[in-house]
Amino acid sequence: MPPADANAAHGPARTGPLFGVFSVEDDDGDCEDTLDLHLPAEYLALFASGTTDSPDLLDRVAAWGPAATPVGSFHLVPVRLPHDLPLLHGWMNDPAVAEFWELAGPEERTADHVRAQLDGDGRSVPCLGLLDGVPMSYWEIYRADLDPLARRYPARPHDTGVHLLLGDAGDRGRGLGPALLRAVAGLVLDRRPACARVVAEPDLRNTRSVAAFQSAGFRRAAEVDVPGKRAALMIRDRNPRP
Repeated sequence: MPPADANAAHGPARTGPLFGVFSVEDDDGDCEDTLDLHLPAEYLALFASGTTDSPDLLDRVAAWGPAATPVGSFHLVPVRLPHDLPLLHGWMNDPAVAEFWELAGPEERTADHVRAQLDGDGRSVPCLGLLDGVPMSYWEIYRADLDPLARRYPARPHDTGVHLLLGDAGDRGRGLGPALLRAVAGLVLDRRPACARVVAEPDLRNTRSVAAFQSAGFRRAAEVDVPGKRAALMIRDRNPRP
């Protein structure tokens, strides 16, 4: 089910009910309780009123600005519906993408997936990735500590997750994935000072995706079971382990 391919696709954000507190061990034997995954109504109201220190759950992704990369200037821009829907719909119906994202079909299926995030509480922000001003990838920047993924690993406050797909077949397999993953991880850590780790969970079957994350500075911390797949838990630390 949910994805994972730095060269094709990497899973949709989860928007279902969130329950409980869980803990697991990673490959270093490190074990911590995760946060409670519910956001109390009064907490959300504070964000809506602008009375908290942080402007939103992901520190204004729209204002992060561009990043210089070896392959060009890269910029995350939040998706606009319905303007961006035809582009996204075309990408989701590419067989290489559909294999992991499972959003092939009518436009409304893609629209429902994106709209659930845009109309949600802000824990996931769907974005187009623009390289030198040209839309060429789709990203979901999300609060991993507030996602069902947090049930599967020792989540820490403000852990930030990344999903992505490269839209055009010609952009895959030529090193763009690692370069852009490194840039986005850098943006997250620069723009979100409370975040100490960027995480991802590519499908274990997708060896190219796992390799792309590793090339971008992520370490393979564990294997986790998430809906529809066995995944590699990839972590990029703010302060890399010696």
